[in-house]
Amino acid sequence: MMPSSMLPAQGDDLDSCILRFPDLDLKDTNLVSPSSSLRAELDANMRKKYAHAKKKAFALLVKTKEIPEPTSCSSSLCKGVWWTCCQQVFKDQIGIHRHTAAQHAGDVYHQTSSVLKQLAAEAGTPKPCVSADKPNGLNGPSTSNHQVSVDFPDTSRFKLDELMSAQDSNQGVVLLYYCYCDVEDPEWLCAWQKALCQHLHLTGKVRIATEGINGTVGGSRLATDLYMEAMLSHPLFKNILCKEDFKTSKGGAYCFPGLRVGVYEEIVPMGINPNVISYKKPGIHLSPGEFHKEVENYLYQGNQEQNDTILLDCRNFYESKIGRFQKCLAPDIRKFSYFPSYVDKNLKLFKDKRVLMYCTGGIRCERGSAYLKAKGVCKEVYQLKGGIHKYLEEFPDGFYRGKLFVFDERYALSYNNDIVSDSSFCGKQWAQPLPF
Repeated sequence: MMPSSMLPAQGDDLDSCILRFPDLDLKDTNLVSPSSSLRAELDANMRKKYAHAKKKAFALLVKTKEIPEPTSCSSSLCKGVWWTCCQQVFKDQIGIHRHTAAQHAGDVYHQTSSVLKQLAAEAGTPKPCVSADKPNGLNGPSTSNHQVSVDFPDTSRFKLDELMSAQDSNQGVVLLYYCYCDVEDPEWLCAWQKALCQHLHLTGKVRIATEGINGTVGGSRLATDLYMEAMLSHPLFKNILCKEDFKTSKGGAYCFPGLRVGVYEEIVPMGINPNVISYKKPGIHLSPGEFHKEVENYLYQGNQEQNDTILLDCRNFYESKIGRFQKCLAPDIRKFSYFPSYVDKNLKLFKDKRVLMYCTGGIRCERGSAYLKAKGVCKEVYQLKGGIHKYLEEFPDGFYRGKLFVFDERYALSYNNDIVSDSSFCGKQWAQPLPF
């Protein structure tokens, strides 16, 4: 089994690894080494920066192994890339990632040192999301500071401590949301989002693309309420987003190390161009109540092998390991970009089946269901609207058992007392996820 820390995590593709940290001292050329004593001396913030640099180093190393895929591949979804290393040929990312992690750990550490120094050197000249003279497809011809802030909520009537969430307080809120829509000027939207979050003292991660926006932000209850109001009133989202599209949980600004807002090709990294597999052709959305009834019918059918329904968890293995719907099919995948390969290798499993898909907040199911539908083998594909988050709001003691993995410093949320996973070391029940 490959070390999980050697692989790029969800959302950390090669193009998205743009890290800037002027506070990391790199004068010592031996700073990055495989020794555990070094990493133990770094504080939490430095370890996080080190981990991100190592993910980028891993991706860079894998990229050097690319070779053109033979022209014999006729599939329209082929990416046109294989990999070669150590006199072996790898046809999928899983294979080359496992090989690199197992055989080239030393090369990854060496590359990490170079990445850290390069990124630290660039830290003094950060690039803005958009230049001031770039045409603005959302709010007019210019993206000046005045126009970027024109849709900001008025915070003058509030005290600063009302807006800011205490770093050690759990009285704040974490918002999770996404919106698929056509974005003409993602760079302008990026600038607006970054300025809006800073205005409200929010931390978190926001991904923007021509296909929409995907965000999770944390802050005080007041700040997150104002953020929702700004999003719901914005011309781009006001006829698409509604308040129910925001998933909320206890937390705050402390749940994230900072604020990251960027423009990407996809708002959730499946690894396939949105023009090839579009969010506009998803599965049938089921409300939490409708999904609950479907799962109930599925569970109470006697012979599961003869059942024409598959309950499919399209999250990563470390998410489903600590919490999942009963009797679901949980793929052993490390990243969502592995999901298409999993589907391709298991088409017979899905042939003539009704598929009930679910994920954390619903976003992965949007294009995941579109990909599965495009294969033309399923009887029908359904997806849980709002994901596990919305389901647990209505059915905390329903058919989902265990914890809900989240991609922030909390790692997991509890809605019931069930423990469905065991420790890999001692075999005893264990519900605390590893910090990927």
